[in-house]
Amino acid sequence: MMRLILFDLDNTLLDGDSDFAWAQFLIQKGALERQAQEERNQRFLADYEAGTLDIEAFLNFQLAPLAAHSRATLEAWRAEYVKESIRPMMSLAARTLVRDHLAEKDGITILVTATNSFVTAPIAREFGFAHLIATIPECINGEFTGKVKGIPAFREGKLVRVEAWLEAQALHWGSFAESRFYSDSQNDLPLLEKVSHPIAVNPDPHLFQVATARKWGILQLRHNNKGSKPL
Repeated sequence: MMRLILFDLDNTLLDGDSDFAWAQFLIQKGALERQAQEERNQRFLADYEAGTLDIEAFLNFQLAPLAAHSRATLEAWRAEYVKESIRPMMSLAARTLVRDHLAEKDGITILVTATNSFVTAPIAREFGFAHLIATIPECINGEFTGKVKGIPAFREGKLVRVEAWLEAQALHWGSFAESRFYSDSQNDLPLLEKVSHPIAVNPDPHLFQVATARKWGILQLRHNNKGSKPL
C-alpha cells in the first residue's frame, strides 16, 4: 500500500514564515505603508505563534495587496521575493528530507500550508512538490479580489482540505499503509492527530509539550544542522 507524506511550510521546511516575509517584502517595495502595516504584520505573527490568530482578519490583511495591483506586477514582485526572501530560508536538511520522500515510488507527497497559493506555488516548485494544498485567493478574470475562495487551509480547515483533495483522487485515509505530517505549530494539531505518524519539526513550545507527552517524532531542520536530526 501507499504512504501519504504531508509537509507544513512555514517554520517547518522554511527557516521563517512566508506570509510574514511576503508582507515585509511588500513594505520594502512601498506597496504597503510601513509603520501601520509592519505593526499589524508583527501582531498577526505573534497571534499565530500563540495559537490565537483570527484567520478572517489576517486574510483580509494578507490578501488585500493582491487586489490592489495587477497580476503582472504581482508576479514580477513574487519572483524577486522567492529569490531574495525564500531561498535563504530553505535549509539543506529540509531540501534533503523532501527530496528523499519525493523519491519514494509508493508515496504521495503534498505541501499543505495556510499561506495562500499565489505566494506558495513557486515555493512548492522550489522544493520539487507536484501537489500543493493552500488557502486559495479568489480570482476573477485573472485578477485577485482580495477575498478567499473556499475554506482556508488553517487549523481544522487544513484537515478538511486534505480530505477533500484525497476524495477528489478517489482516495481516503484507509488507502494508505502509513500517513505522516511534518509541522512546527500547535495550529496544526487537528491534522497531526489524524495521521498515523505525526512529526513535530522545530516545534513551538506547546507542540513540543504535546509531542513529548505523546511520544511523537521530533525533528530539527534549522540551517545550522547538516541533516535532519531527532531531538
